[in-house]
Amino acid sequence: MSVAFRRESDEEHLEPKFEIPLPPGPNLVTTRGLEIIHTKVRDLEALVPTLSEGQQRDLAKRELRYWHTRQATAQLAPEPKGEVVEFGCTVTFRMNGKQQRLTIVGDDEADPAGGLISFSAPLARAMMQAEPEELLPFGGKADAIEIVAIEVDR
Repeated sequence: MSVAFRRESDEEHLEPKFEIPLPPGPNLVTTRGLEIIHTKVRDLEALVPTLSEGQQRDLAKRELRYWHTRQATAQLAPEPKGEVVEFGCTVTFRMNGKQQRLTIVGDDEADPAGGLISFSAPLARAMMQAEPEELLPFGGKADAIEIVAIEVDR
């Protein structure tokens, strides 16, 4: 029989389903970030059994696999001391004449619009280990960032 006359299954036209990509590097988390992960796992474990077989259930199970992996690999970062820019601290800095304030957190906790950036973000990496009043290069410019203050939320 010619290939032109065979019935293709419905599955052949669906997009392939890939796992949610994991951020590279260690899975460092703050206490808040660890709680976010636990909450996601708990919520998804409660949701999956309520969904009937199908695409929604498959997507929820995929997301649950991601969060199980993040929970299993989470490494609670040590409490920052506040003397230099470190994971978990809040940094006030001046860049391009504008003063900004960001907290450096784990990948899953990051929310740039909310003032939380991942420790793996280029801006966070540029500021790591800097002290107050230090000038740092960024984006090809020397002295692009000035560290104004470092705070630790205790």
